[in-house]
Amino acid sequence: MGKIALLWLLCWLGIAGMAQAEPAQHRSVGLHRLVFADPLDGRAMHALAFYPSSGPERTSRIDGYRVDGSEGAPIAIGRYPLLMLSHGNTGTPLALHDLASALARRGFVVVAVTHPGDNAHDHSRLGTLSNLYGRPLQISAAITASLADPLLAPYVSGDQVGMIGYSAGGETALILSGAQPDLERLRRYCLERPLDADACKTNGVLIADRADLSAEADPRIHALLLMAPLSLMFGRHALAQVKVPALIYSGDKDQLLAIDKNAQALARKLPVTPNYRLLAGAGHFVFMAPCDDEQREHMAALCNDPDGVDREGIHLSLQAEAAHFFSRTLGRAGRVGLNTADQ
Repeated sequence: MGKIALLWLLCWLGIAGMAQAEPAQHRSVGLHRLVFADPLDGRAMHALAFYPSSGPERTSRIDGYRVDGSEGAPIAIGRYPLLMLSHGNTGTPLALHDLASALARRGFVVVAVTHPGDNAHDHSRLGTLSNLYGRPLQISAAITASLADPLLAPYVSGDQVGMIGYSAGGETALILSGAQPDLERLRRYCLERPLDADACKTNGVLIADRADLSAEADPRIHALLLMAPLSLMFGRHALAQVKVPALIYSGDKDQLLAIDKNAQALARKLPVTPNYRLLAGAGHFVFMAPCDDEQREHMAALCNDPDGVDREGIHLSLQAEAAHFFSRTLGRAGRVGLNTADQ
């Protein structure tokens, strides 16, 4: 055998040996509940972590949602990027459970926070300054809690933190990335569009319940996925300090947020040009997980899309692109004890 042929054979055997030594890992999804102090009042707040698991495939029923994953499942060995998830006003993070599960399967830990005072069961802070400025503080507290959690801490990387924001969660994500809300823009908007029931519940003037609060960025966040983001309070100057990459999705038939004042304007004004995906015919709720029959019966307005809109297909594409985006911007999962740069 010639030297060149021998080298090719050795190279091929080496690649084959590596493939046998490191087989492709099938990941299921584990669930873990976190409880930590709300930075606004010290009361308990909650989050649900979705993580890569080496256990069997299982589903759980949580607050009416059929979720891929099971509590207490073993964590697949690795060091994973950490993604925080912030839901919309009066919403629940479980509405985005399929995205969280899909990202966990692909090697991310997703921590879905329930915002006290602004969720499906508690509206007490809606329309207040404490909600505008408090939601970002709650996400920062959740990051700190996740990095200190006895179960999660050995498997998450504090240098690889990203954020997912849906609707008002997009506003929260932008503040955490350095944006400064302009309350006068909200007032002017509501004078022009007083019938916008979502943004103008308090007629464009937020209740000043906490004068001690202000916008606080968190430098640990390095990338943003924003879906139908509420962003009308941010002009170009207010966004000048947002220097992280962003992937933005919106529907051109959004029935809650005027996209010309929100997602489209945001995509033009961010100092780092984002990837912007405008979905034809899609409404505000298309980003919620596809519904089962029981949900369609009880939540028809949230579950049904216009003819020609394929929510399942949109979610499959979104999940794949989100995983690619966060892998590119944050780095891939690594081995325990190593940063991705060390491999």
